[in-house]
Amino acid sequence: MNLANIIDGEASVTAVAHAAMARTPDARLRQLVGAFVEHMHALVREVDLTEAEFSTFIQFVTDIGQQTNDRHNEVVLALDVLGISTLVALRNHPQTQGQSAAALLGPFWRAESPRCANGDSIARCDMPGAAMLVSGQVRDLQGRPVANAKVDVWQASPVGLYENQDQGQPEMNLRGHFLTDAEGRYSFRTVRPAGYPVPTGGVVGELLRLQLRGCMRPAHVHFMVTKPEFKTLITQVFADDCEHLENDVSFGVTRPLVGRFVRRADGDYTLNYDFVLERGESRIPEAPIK
Repeated sequence: MNLANIIDGEASVTAVAHAAMARTPDARLRQLVGAFVEHMHALVREVDLTEAEFSTFIQFVTDIGQQTNDRHNEVVLALDVLGISTLVALRNHPQTQGQSAAALLGPFWRAESPRCANGDSIARCDMPGAAMLVSGQVRDLQGRPVANAKVDVWQASPVGLYENQDQGQPEMNLRGHFLTDAEGRYSFRTVRPAGYPVPTGGVVGELLRLQLRGCMRPAHVHFMVTKPEFKTLITQVFADDCEHLENDVSFGVTRPLVGRFVRRADGDYTLNYDFVLERGESRIPEAPIK
């Protein structure tokens, strides 16, 4: 009888767990789960986690799952406000060759937004606030225009709500996708978005209150730029005059993503922002909401 894997005390748990997982055929899965076990066991020891605190953690994880549905994703929201989403985005999309900065996807992207022609408006009803014209060019690392790239855009309204949050907005309002022209250019009309509080009715909101943290995101427009044989770019462009740039609850603001929201004499705005793609895998993420 082999007694090597019988637990002799708390000090032996981690080694026995690693031994149990050592035969995992998938090398990457073996690495990922092994690292998770190593760090979580170290956390338990570092903070001397109590059983009551462990129960609270279990309830937190259970709640974020139960509070996720087709119209709201508490899991993604939790990862965003803990800075994990931004860290993953930045590590997977370095700017070492001049490619555009990436940002987190966020909990509000929906797949299959309406196809629009360049110059069309994504505002599908009368909206309060200033109009805004957004335009730019998609290029590769050599500076060549990328034609027929799909530019998928989505944003909050001038009152800080996405259409899935607001029964007063029509389906797919302030969402759409465009194809770049032969010169790699795109353009669309919209309304200037507002900064907004992330949803705070669930356990993530309770966590923010316990941490004495704000819940605001600065005004921004989301972009997902894709084309076969190019690495998918998911990013956000932030209003340079927004008061919440320095305290984004999701840690999403990086310097290259602060765009110039230029106010014209008539009170409307323009935003011009170019994107640089690198060669790689074109991968569409799973939508956090339906």
